[in-house]
Amino acid sequence: MKKIGIAALGVVAALTLAGCAGGADDGGGETGDIRVWLNGTDTPQEARDYLKATFEEQNEGSTLTIEEQAWTGIVDKLTTALSGSDSPDIVEIGNTQSPGFTTVGAFMDLTDKYEELGGDDLLPGFVEVGSADGKFFAAPYYSGSRIVFYRTDMFEAAGIEVPTTLEEYVDAGVALAEANPGVSGIYMPGKDQYNVMPFIWENGGEIAVQGDDGTWDAQFSSPESIAGLEMYKKVSDDASLAPKDGDGTNPQVPFCADEVAILSAANWLQGSILAPADAETPGCPEVEPNLGVMALPGMDGGAAQVFAGGSNIAISNGSQNKDLAYKALQIILSDEYQTILGENGLVPAKTSLSGTLGDTPAAEASAEAAANAKLTPASPNWADLEQTMLLQDFFSAIAQGGDIPSLAADADAEIERILNG
Repeated sequence: MKKIGIAALGVVAALTLAGCAGGADDGGGETGDIRVWLNGTDTPQEARDYLKATFEEQNEGSTLTIEEQAWTGIVDKLTTALSGSDSPDIVEIGNTQSPGFTTVGAFMDLTDKYEELGGDDLLPGFVEVGSADGKFFAAPYYSGSRIVFYRTDMFEAAGIEVPTTLEEYVDAGVALAEANPGVSGIYMPGKDQYNVMPFIWENGGEIAVQGDDGTWDAQFSSPESIAGLEMYKKVSDDASLAPKDGDGTNPQVPFCADEVAILSAANWLQGSILAPADAETPGCPEVEPNLGVMALPGMDGGAAQVFAGGSNIAISNGSQNKDLAYKALQIILSDEYQTILGENGLVPAKTSLSGTLGDTPAAEASAEAAANAKLTPASPNWADLEQTMLLQDFFSAIAQGGDIPSLAADADAEIERILNG
């Protein structure tokens, strides 16, 4: 699979030529056609309709077209599209993928627009991964922290208390599995990397840290990370019946089949769990009376550090209508648009709008989790690492019985090679 580090050369060359054709202030005329790439189905239809209608009402004679892209293969597709002559104007990019594009000139510089777009009200971790060399290129779009869904009826039948610490969480998962043969006390597929990371972070470990000289030092073989990996191994061995080589796609399916007692997943999964039986991917709305929701508990109580999923949003440097694209970006980051996202379970790009998530148990758990959420290392080569599937294979190898210290040392060496490449 093509890496950003290699493809970046083509992107920079193409964008140098594109820059000659149109800058941020010569957007190709007063009217134009704006193309917006949104990934997957996370953005609700209400928000899409609002963006198109508002933009076209405010910019008479111009049109805005939303083109949905699949998350699978999006890095390669963006690399090709952003360096071509027919680049989309605005693109959504996963937060872990942003650094690979902000550092190669793929996006329009928004530094002087930072305050106008929200300033310090914008989610700080997403601002960080959308920035490079002190400049701001990709704004936060939305966040979605992982929370825990659990079956209250299974807890009650087994006489188990809802856990308040991470160790109690693991013990509860083991006990639920023992009390319910054929059921995962905690559903933990071997390649579900983002559900493994909290065990590492809560034990004081890291994936990699950057030194003062800019080089990255991988940390999986540290004592703290090893302790977290051993806790994950206990869950995999004693609490989970999920495939050791599975990636956790559509976890609502086993949950709705009464095969799971505890499930950690992105907060918006509740909509999939409660989807009607005739939906494209059926849910189980009948489980709602027994559906508990909470933030993953930390080692010392409170919310654990969980992975902050979500996206950034940016204007392509190859856009021939940058002025119009910026007007569309302003709508996307407006309180009105972001409120629609919040009301549909996505954590808004602005911290001041967290209340739009509502006061349901899921919303409260999401807000609690988001307040302590963590991002992967902000390296421009992180997307290269993701494409190797190194983390998924590493965690899967542990789940399948591999020696943790040996696997961790090998993983660290490869992580450092890629991040420092």
